[in-house]
Amino acid sequence: MNRVVSVALCLVLAVPLSAVAGEVGADERTWHRLVGILQYLEADYPAAIESQSAFELAEQKSFAAEAVDAAQGLGAAAAVFVPRVKAIQARVDQSRDAEGVSRDCGALVEDLVLAGGLARSPRHPPDLKLGEKLFQTNCAACHGADGSANLPIAATMEPQPANFRDAELMGGLTPYKAFNTTSFGVPGTAMPAYPTLSEDERWSLAFFVFTLRQPPCESPPPRASLERLANTTDDELVKSFGAEHLACLRRELPQVDEERSLMIARDGVQEALRQGAAGNAAGAKAALLDAYLNGLEPVEPKLSSRDSALVLKLEQGFLNARLAAENGSPRLQDEGRELVSLLDQARRGSGTAADLVSTLWLTVFILLREGFEATIIVAALLAALKKMKATEHVRVVHAGWMSALVVGAGAYLLGRHLLAGAQREWLEGVAALVAVGMLVYAAMWLNARSNMSQFMGELRQKMQGALGRGSMVGLFLIAFTAVLRESFETAIFLQGLALDSPEGVAWGSLVGVVALAILVLFINRLGFRLPMKTLFNVSTGVLVVTAVMLLGKGLHSLQEVGALPLVPVRFFTLDLLGIYPDLVSLLPQALLAAAPVALVLLRRRARADRVTEVSAS
Repeated sequence: MNRVVSVALCLVLAVPLSAVAGEVGADERTWHRLVGILQYLEADYPAAIESQSAFELAEQKSFAAEAVDAAQGLGAAAAVFVPRVKAIQARVDQSRDAEGVSRDCGALVEDLVLAGGLARSPRHPPDLKLGEKLFQTNCAACHGADGSANLPIAATMEPQPANFRDAELMGGLTPYKAFNTTSFGVPGTAMPAYPTLSEDERWSLAFFVFTLRQPPCESPPPRASLERLANTTDDELVKSFGAEHLACLRRELPQVDEERSLMIARDGVQEALRQGAAGNAAGAKAALLDAYLNGLEPVEPKLSSRDSALVLKLEQGFLNARLAAENGSPRLQDEGRELVSLLDQARRGSGTAADLVSTLWLTVFILLREGFEATIIVAALLAALKKMKATEHVRVVHAGWMSALVVGAGAYLLGRHLLAGAQREWLEGVAALVAVGMLVYAAMWLNARSNMSQFMGELRQKMQGALGRGSMVGLFLIAFTAVLRESFETAIFLQGLALDSPEGVAWGSLVGVVALAILVLFINRLGFRLPMKTLFNVSTGVLVVTAVMLLGKGLHSLQEVGALPLVPVRFFTLDLLGIYPDLVSLLPQALLAAAPVALVLLRRRARADRVTEVSAS
């Protein structure tokens, strides 16, 4: 038998199958068991073929048969995988295609983890001191206190205990594989499981084994998530980070707040699955809402800066799971498992720190993305005021958007922990809806000014007369609300990025602000040169489109906190424009978008009626 399998010999003696039974459901145990068997085949089958040992080949055949039994035992949930497992078994029974079997086992493991929503890393940071104590108590008798297996009894055992100080053996092993071995043992060998250790203890033991051959750590390790460390071999870590960092990566485990938050989300989703399986739809919905607000939402800005596509999938996954829970649909189990897999995908990159240059460009991108629409609105207002010779009111617009920036700066300085979860979604949703009201008011105001030009010869005097004290307050609120939501959201995004590189955020903010200022000046000058009617019509269109977009985003935010129901329809998602496949947001957006068209048609009809009346008289 290959030495990788023998790693488990004394580890498994310490770990019970019944202990696993108390912590996860029967189905999840079977998923993990199937994954573990396939991992044995992936690692050991090529060596068995090479050695042509009758014992080892028979052992591999027994593993393949166990894998088929486990896949069939999962029922309909794993039916699609049974033919693939049987295809592997057929080649193993014929003792052929070592490379293909190993490759197919590895691919199947990945698909099974996704389908089963399996966790391949600890729920909490492993305790290496506890792992050492467990090793000395349960494993040292076979492997030696130092893990070298240099003991007289070791030579009498078949297979011989693993030497945990062997670079070749440890270079191809992962803590997850060691954990799986400690949880289920190896069928057909002398490695049983004993009901003594909890899940956290097994992870602590599995991670400790990887420290035995490492020297003391003398410097802080590179940032890497527990998810990555649990599923990465020593050889892969050396390739990614360098041999000089391997000891610290194994001896100094990370305490990543981001990963801890994602684990809260994961636990919440699993609780929702348990509630749903028990028939408690309300409990499942509440668990999903808590998982989103307390787990994903606090780290969403940083995740978005690194992988916005993944965040959109996570948000949609939570909404789909909530909808299934509300409807009491059995789809909740499938949606929940897919959501768990997405959260694990996010965890794999949670310890990655961005460098100064990448943070700088991410900051610039965020400022331009979030500030573009607000900049367009403010620039349109300034251009309109300049065209009307109402420059004394320009300072009101400037005061409005500058006040919104002050609020955003306050959000950045206060820290995201004071405005996280439901508080942030509520604030974004309400701010968006208030902004919609102000933008509609601004659009009507500009449209009224445009229509005056058709009936009055002295447009400028009339428009300046319309700019009274009330209009000044309106101008301030328009500029303030147009910038407030984007300013607040930008501050939260930048605070997440600043955890990696404060210098990158500072330089990126400077570049982004300069770019936005240039954009404002360009639009302002262009607007001044446009004909009055064209300027007002373009500005009105910009305000209406922005209002439609913010209406969708605001309603979507309130849906995410459970304040509004979910009514999904077949439609596309375009987050940048606030378009989501849900009637709660799409219907109001359609009505708001149609209102200006209806208004124009009514005015044309009224104008035609007046012309008819004049002609008749």
